[in-house]
Amino acid sequence: MTNRNRRFFPVLAFLAATALFAPRNIQAQSNSSQSSTSTSRGDRWLHVRVISLNDKGDTVKVNVPLELAEKVLPAIDHDRLHNGKVRIGSVECDGVDVRALLDAVRTAKDGEFVTVQKKDADISVAKKEGQLLVHVTDKNHKDSRVEVKVPMKVVEALLSADKDELDVVAALHVLAAQGDMELVSVKDDDNTVRVWVDSKSQGE
Repeated sequence: MTNRNRRFFPVLAFLAATALFAPRNIQAQSNSSQSSTSTSRGDRWLHVRVISLNDKGDTVKVNVPLELAEKVLPAIDHDRLHNGKVRIGSVECDGVDVRALLDAVRTAKDGEFVTVQKKDADISVAKKEGQLLVHVTDKNHKDSRVEVKVPMKVVEALLSADKDELDVVAALHVLAAQGDMELVSVKDDDNTVRVWVDSKSQGE
């Protein structure tokens, strides 16, 4: 993923944190969903697909039970992730206060937008029918985009941490109670990324 899109991802910190289950640089396909025991119908799984568009054509596949992520993340202390929370106070996001942005959308009426227009990108954030909607468009690359759809209940759980943190574990707990949904879709010059939740242990 290019630096152009990566800088917007503090908004998606609770999703990015789960990527710690997979190596960043991987040559062959991997799948973390392998388990010696079967799961019940009520289990919820977070799926991440990263497909490289370079000559190597690398693919990363991550299938993580949300229940497992809730238990494992608090044990990880790496970079900004600690005790199931992500520190965002020092994160560079082109001058955007991520927590203030999320809180503004949480308290706004449906249809009200927070818009950031920059020379190289447009970012729009809205709330509609209980969902947080984020769209990022790269002006220099017409095919480069980020689309996010997250239940506001998950956003509220994220904001339940201290001022400079997002509570990832709380967000995953709430996410597990939601229905099947696509959360993130990213396309840029280097990769395509898709993140979604459903009840299947094996992703598409």
